[in-house]
Amino acid sequence: MSKAKFDNDKSDNDRSVSPDLDTPTDLPAAAVDKISEAVNALLADAFALYLKTKNFHWHVSGRHFHDYHLLLDEQSDAIFATTDQLAERVRKLGGTTLRSIGQVSKLQTIQDNNEAYVPPREMLRELMEDNKHVAAAMRKAHKLCEDNGDAGTAALLETFIDETERRTWFLYEASRQEGSNAA
Repeated sequence: MSKAKFDNDKSDNDRSVSPDLDTPTDLPAAAVDKISEAVNALLADAFALYLKTKNFHWHVSGRHFHDYHLLLDEQSDAIFATTDQLAERVRKLGGTTLRSIGQVSKLQTIQDNNEAYVPPREMLRELMEDNKHVAAAMRKAHKLCEDNGDAGTAALLETFIDETERRTWFLYEASRQEGSNAA
């Protein structure tokens, strides 16, 4: 089948791989498809969370501006750093990965925030919840990887889960009311 014919026959949900991109693996094709789908969803959420975190970094204001601005910049850099590793992991398995912002928008489960103004504490709390959501999705993908014998992706996700939990913790602590144990 010609490459042009292959591309025209694919739907957005078809995980078929062009013969030109068919990376060898000992994992069954069904496992590659399932894991690629799960990791691509994580990748879409990573891009969505990166942009939301960067948006809040650019638009944070108030008396804690400096601290929040730096925190959100650091966190957005850490989130973006995961994207290449996630995408390359899919390719190492023989799957295909995201190709466009449109595909990201179809797969992302992180909700965008297009508000003109978001109070700083609400920014931090929203990002905390988003990071908790991402950690839960990573745990689910980790189990899928373990169930299908993919130790490499499982190990990568273990590192990313720990990093995501760290971001959640920092956002929680930064968003707490001063002088109170209550969040």
